[in-house]
Amino acid sequence: MSDPDPIVESVFDAVAATAPEIRAALPGRRVESGTDNPSGESVLAGDLYADELLADALTAVDGVGSFVSEEREAAVDAGGAVGEGAYAVAIDPLDGSSNLRSNNAMGTVVGVYDAPLPATGRDLVAAGYVLYGPITTMIVADDSGVREEVVEADPAVGDDDAPAVSRSVVEDDLRLPDDPLVYGFGGRVPDWPDAFTAYAREIEDELKLRYGGAMVGDVNQVLTYGGIFAYPALVDAPEGKLRLSFEANPIAYIVERAGGAATDGETDILDVEPEGVHDRVPLYVGNEGLVERLQSALD
Repeated sequence: MSDPDPIVESVFDAVAATAPEIRAALPGRRVESGTDNPSGESVLAGDLYADELLADALTAVDGVGSFVSEEREAAVDAGGAVGEGAYAVAIDPLDGSSNLRSNNAMGTVVGVYDAPLPATGRDLVAAGYVLYGPITTMIVADDSGVREEVVEADPAVGDDDAPAVSRSVVEDDLRLPDDPLVYGFGGRVPDWPDAFTAYAREIEDELKLRYGGAMVGDVNQVLTYGGIFAYPALVDAPEGKLRLSFEANPIAYIVERAGGAATDGETDILDVEPEGVHDRVPLYVGNEGLVERLQSALD
């Protein structure tokens, strides 16, 4: 096993350090901010708060050359030459923020690229996500594998405004179970293409539905129990909903490192060539056999 990349470790230290602050701030930030993101979606106050907090934390990391967020039109220059010793960090600050009102799970998605964005997923050196569930956990994937950690504020260290954060590894070699149990498919059923609908009908007879409206929560179910998650191409949105740089690439990287597969229906997600930072893409991830069946169904 190779030695940990110190820049990657510092990135996830910074992400973990923000997690308790983001979580604590959510109750008062469940309202619309009055602005839209670059994808034209209405942004909640919680999205903006998480974005600002993460931008401050990550641009201060030595070795981060740029910060790129789903909530920002352009990258923030952090002073390093990306691809020449510095990394670009792509963030979905609050994935599933529409769940704020209903108090369901949401999270933060992280991709660490060794190339300026837009770039393919093959330029990722690490990826992960924080899940704000009943407990706060963080998944971290790099070339050595995938691990799960519990993230907790430690009031005994630091100060009242910024207590230190502990990262406790609870699984150091996370792998998808061989026998899949769950599935979660996004989008309105009437908007699904016929081929995907037929595939979904088969899966419904085999697996249990687990869909909560936040990709990080739904993918975490798949990592825990095995199965498949999809936000498919839709009849009126053939490019899908999820952003390649901020959501699909990091999640595909994690799932593939855990022994699974990821596709846009034709191509491995990590090989999709982006045209812009905010490109969208269909996403199908999970156990390899289920993803292969899906690709055959869509051919």
